[in-house]
Amino acid sequence: MDPEIYNWGPHRYNSYTWKMKALFGERLQKLAIDAGFSCPNRDGSRGSGGCTYCVNEAFNPSYCESTSSITEQIRLGIEFHSVRYRRANKFLAYFQPYSNTYAPLEVLKERYSEALSYPGVVGLVLGTRPDCLEDETLDYLSALARDYFVQVEFGLESIYERSLERINRCHTVEEGVDAIKKTHAMGISTGAHFIFGLPGETSEMMHKYADFISALPLDSVKFHQLQFIKGTVMEKEFIEKPGDFHQFTLESYIDFIISFLEELSPLISIERFAGEVPPRYIKDHNWGLLRYDEVLRRIEKELEKRGTWQGKKVAK
Repeated sequence: MDPEIYNWGPHRYNSYTWKMKALFGERLQKLAIDAGFSCPNRDGSRGSGGCTYCVNEAFNPSYCESTSSITEQIRLGIEFHSVRYRRANKFLAYFQPYSNTYAPLEVLKERYSEALSYPGVVGLVLGTRPDCLEDETLDYLSALARDYFVQVEFGLESIYERSLERINRCHTVEEGVDAIKKTHAMGISTGAHFIFGLPGETSEMMHKYADFISALPLDSVKFHQLQFIKGTVMEKEFIEKPGDFHQFTLESYIDFIISFLEELSPLISIERFAGEVPPRYIKDHNWGLLRYDEVLRRIEKELEKRGTWQGKKVAK
């Protein structure tokens, strides 16, 4: 079966960017927003200390600070992206750091509404955890999705309970599955995030993510390679027990991603294949200082070279 039947444009995988451009008729730009939320594994309701790999500042653009209003962050985000990239006219307000459905409904309504009232903002993307979505919030988001694009992006990170326990996620795999199914049933777009290279997981174990993910009603997915952020519990754990970690070189990661893609459902869009952290946050740059755009270019080149595509090995 040839990838051309999927209408992926120039890609050999289901590109989220291409899909959204087709949906809205033009390029969209995500604008990261820090709305000042927390997480239940930070405030003591489920745990404390947060995830062992996490320093949110390492993943946020410079304009994304909770000390600024949501309106101001959007304004600065548009200005930032107009310099770095081609100018876009439509935007998605991406509530990114921490758990962005973890607050009383009235608080959520106030902050989401402020973002949606900004000219050119056509939807919301809400990064959150599977244990932070109340029924009344789902009802509200479902109603909102009739007029705007609304996506809930769940951090699942792993399909293995022992991995979730080791990284202090303080939620279960089952909670992740249930949250995605429940959100999908409400007519809300669903996304998920996974990390490759968590301690104790072998390459064979990571390949099993493909069948697990393919069985879920997901619209999109993000993949990151594990990166050791300075000062985290994970960095200390790696220093003490490096043998517990499957470390990818750039070449081995690309090889893994290609074979993984072949086993992943072609119906799920890919937002990211790898993570990118400012150099000052990482001690060991085993991939050099490559930007994500270059990593993506190499993955696409390798797909072309091998004559393969997303879902090639999925049973039809």
